[in-house]
Amino acid sequence: MSVHDDTGMTQNYGILARIDRLPPSRHLTGLVARIAAGGWFEFYELFMPGFISIGLVRAGIFTMSNRGLLDYHSFASFLGSFFFGMLLSTALFGFVSDRFGRRSVFIYSMVFYSIAQLFVAILTDPLMIDLARLFAGFAVGMQLVNNDSYLSELTPRSKRGRYMTGAYIFVLSAIPIVALFAAILVPLDPFGISGWRFVVAFGSVGGILVWSIQRGLKESPRWLEAHGRVAEADAIVSEIEASIETELGVKLPAPDLSIPDVAVDTGAWREMFSKFYLPRTLMLCVFQFAQPFAVFGFTAFVPVLLMKHGFTIVHSLYYSMMIVLLAPVGAGCAAHFAERIERKWQLVLMALFISISGTVFALAISVPLVVFSGACIALGNSWLTATFHPYAAEIFPTRIRARAVGFTFSWSRIGSIFVGFWVSDLLAVYGPGGVFTMIGIAMLAIMISIGVFGPKTNGSSLEVLSP
Repeated sequence: MSVHDDTGMTQNYGILARIDRLPPSRHLTGLVARIAAGGWFEFYELFMPGFISIGLVRAGIFTMSNRGLLDYHSFASFLGSFFFGMLLSTALFGFVSDRFGRRSVFIYSMVFYSIAQLFVAILTDPLMIDLARLFAGFAVGMQLVNNDSYLSELTPRSKRGRYMTGAYIFVLSAIPIVALFAAILVPLDPFGISGWRFVVAFGSVGGILVWSIQRGLKESPRWLEAHGRVAEADAIVSEIEASIETELGVKLPAPDLSIPDVAVDTGAWREMFSKFYLPRTLMLCVFQFAQPFAVFGFTAFVPVLLMKHGFTIVHSLYYSMMIVLLAPVGAGCAAHFAERIERKWQLVLMALFISISGTVFALAISVPLVVFSGACIALGNSWLTATFHPYAAEIFPTRIRARAVGFTFSWSRIGSIFVGFWVSDLLAVYGPGGVFTMIGIAMLAIMISIGVFGPKTNGSSLEVLSP
């Protein structure tokens, strides 16, 4: 953006050009890791229910059967209440990050999450637990949208996909960690306290830790520039440049100042429904509604699905842990191919891979094949997850990015609310085969929506992709 300085001369700060020419560095990786730290506990919370489900049922708090959406004694209500909280925050409060900044959302949402999570760990009444889960979901929903917006705005275009998918290697390591904790603690009652409560409490403590890590983060330079605060954006980018130059021992090349910067524009909600952005909005809404059928429809019920295959409670928990060990590996694959294969086609291929693996899992009769096909589903789910987060953030402009990502992501929460109830019903009537038929249909919807209507994004500046 060009502005007049105190002498009346025009100065081009070149914020976007300077960000897009940043080389790979430990400093930039460190910034990405600090942002991703919040994502680790978000995914810990997202995938925790499936691994403590047996403990909740064993303690007599919830049941695997349900008598409808208002049956707060069912495990599906425990799962759905969290996603309903996420729906409220992503659909109604995405504007907070666009209006008040990325950093402010980091500071407050993690504290709110930690308090709500602590109540989940100590309460005994299922309705009150569901209510605490709703508040935890509200806080986590704001973090998820905010993290993706901030990461996409901070990283250079040639490495944006690799940095963002690389962050999810760390984020998705939360899945095997929570599975390990559950495998050790859920069958036990340490100090006379149900083991699942310790698994939940760890998330609460971690939320405070992340708050202490993230509160020193600077605001997004792109967001500052879009709000006319160019001098502040320049100071932050200059600080990043100086740190990288000190680390590498060389001066950074001059930026291409012919690249236009962000115009001062706070955006409007209706823009995501404009002629240019409406196809993208609809495409992402379909994708987001469908993806939790695989990601949560499988992961949240892994122990139960394994018990349907004849495993004991203890074996089910340990095999669940083995299956999800490939979650960070899937994110690693996404990072490796982030700039090598167009991201939209990675999403299509992973949807197909999940469908095939799910069919094998449903039909498998031997232990090795059950575990192997389940691990393939976990790998495909994490690859899909690590890829769609940067993809969704890339295709909307800075001025409405959090709002648009939040609105489209809210459809994922709608799907997640219902998936627990539908999986429970399908398991009761049709077994694993019925569950994976539903997942296969959802993956077909992803292949069509992304494959036909999704734009290509690799290597393009955010401002070119989303003018």
